[in-house]
Amino acid sequence: MKRILTFFAFPVQESAPEARVRVLSNGQERLGANICLAIDKVDYFVPLDLAPWAGETILLDVKMSQGRSVRRDPADDVCWTEMNTAPVFDRSNKENNYRPVYHFSPDWGWMNDPNGMVWHDGLWHLFFQYNPYGSFWGNMTWGHAVSKDLVRWEQWDNAIVPDALGDIFSGSAIVDKENVAGFGRDAIIAMYTSDGINQTQSIAWSNDGGRTFHKYAGNPVIVPENTPDFRDPKLFWDAQSRQWKVVLAAGQEVQFYSSDNLKDWTYDSSFGLSYGNHNGVWECPDLIQLPFEGKDKWVLLLNINPGGPFGGSATQYFVGNYDGKTFKCDDPATVTRWMDYGKDHYAAVTWSNAPEGRTVALAWMSNWQYANSVPTQQFRSANSVPRDLSLVRKGKEVILKSTPSRELETLRGTPLRFTLSSAPAELSEQPMKAYELLIRFQLPKKEDLTFVLSNEAGEQVVFFYSAEEGTFSMDRRGSGIVKFSKSFAAVTSAPTRVGGKMELRLLVDSASIEAFGEDFSMTNLVFPSAPYNQLKLYGSVKADVTLYPLAK
Repeated sequence: MKRILTFFAFPVQESAPEARVRVLSNGQERLGANICLAIDKVDYFVPLDLAPWAGETILLDVKMSQGRSVRRDPADDVCWTEMNTAPVFDRSNKENNYRPVYHFSPDWGWMNDPNGMVWHDGLWHLFFQYNPYGSFWGNMTWGHAVSKDLVRWEQWDNAIVPDALGDIFSGSAIVDKENVAGFGRDAIIAMYTSDGINQTQSIAWSNDGGRTFHKYAGNPVIVPENTPDFRDPKLFWDAQSRQWKVVLAAGQEVQFYSSDNLKDWTYDSSFGLSYGNHNGVWECPDLIQLPFEGKDKWVLLLNINPGGPFGGSATQYFVGNYDGKTFKCDDPATVTRWMDYGKDHYAAVTWSNAPEGRTVALAWMSNWQYANSVPTQQFRSANSVPRDLSLVRKGKEVILKSTPSRELETLRGTPLRFTLSSAPAELSEQPMKAYELLIRFQLPKKEDLTFVLSNEAGEQVVFFYSAEEGTFSMDRRGSGIVKFSKSFAAVTSAPTRVGGKMELRLLVDSASIEAFGEDFSMTNLVFPSAPYNQLKLYGSVKADVTLYPLAK
């Protein structure tokens, strides 16, 4: 029987300079990628799927990055002896310490912004910024994963790959229920940024449930006027004007456009030059409508890097009204509101076409200050847990609340309940990488309270309620591996009510902790040498704790 070779495995050494690798067929370039081909050691392998060119003669053209000052013969590099072909590529987990148990992460390679999130025919589709050829930023492609329940994910083949217009940057997707674009009823239509000489907006469509995308021959569909940062389009339907709209980042503002057919777009308005935080580049906007006290309000999500409250990347938001053309913010221009008060919550956007009228958000769980340096290799980066969004009143303010989506509760195992006082509590006989802690307590209004989560190596994360400051803080400076970046060791704080009946919910995974209080959320990565297996309370009160092991 003839052995069918469907994958070509490239050996990667992350410290090696990038080589340009081109796939040629009949004299035409079919694919191009930058890959750090191994020089003297192999860190890991990345695959090239040969299936698209089955039956064709393929030539690999490799151009090494080497100046005249380099005194070595590239022919001696170990990549040439380690390259191999195989009928399958081994996707098994080799990151035993920090591969998440219940957060989505790619099987291999680099991931950043979630893209094109859309619910279609019973599946939650997650597209994402992806480098299939190394665990660091580059070769921007739309990766693709799907889930029936928001917590158990299957990675599909890459959806949209670079072309002559450029790499495939962030964007969104919708379901064209009325076939206004002419690509077919219920087609999934994606709009993304083509990152070439200029950043322009392009579209692609799928008629097979997202398995295969076809790029529109008339791309690009929106071209900027002298705006270098012009990207991350988020499509949404506006019932007032009965038109498709898109909001995208344009320098230090967002711009709104409208269309009747998703191909031809008209500029409507701009927002933001004098509002919120401008200490970095505006990226990944999203405009959503949420009920509030019997009416609907509009919320503009806006991600910024740098400029976050604790350095690097973060998500700010604006509450206001949208009339089908223009967004107006309720707050004064000087007010900045943060969606999450950790260091590792960025590029947050919501699913389109979500069932039951839900508004479900997802974020990239990292920070551009150190994302390329975190201590993993087979993959880099995971997503936050999905969160349902709502508006709530906090005194005279209207704030955006994030609640872990109910589907996460399907991961819960048999609960362990205990009362925590000054004596430390062992969480389990066997260390658990993934669990949820629900902590309830009655705190006097003028009293502080500290919880410490630690392991046998003495590594710890400290959670602190300050009555004087009215804040909740998370201190990860002693959490484990922190020296890979001077920006990683940090204390993050959120304003919150302190006193009375309180509840703290902690979602712990192999390399992350997400904290949820009554009026805040806080997302931080951690890299302990062993799972945290002890919880201690410092204060005069007692706390009722429920521990849920979490497993798929």
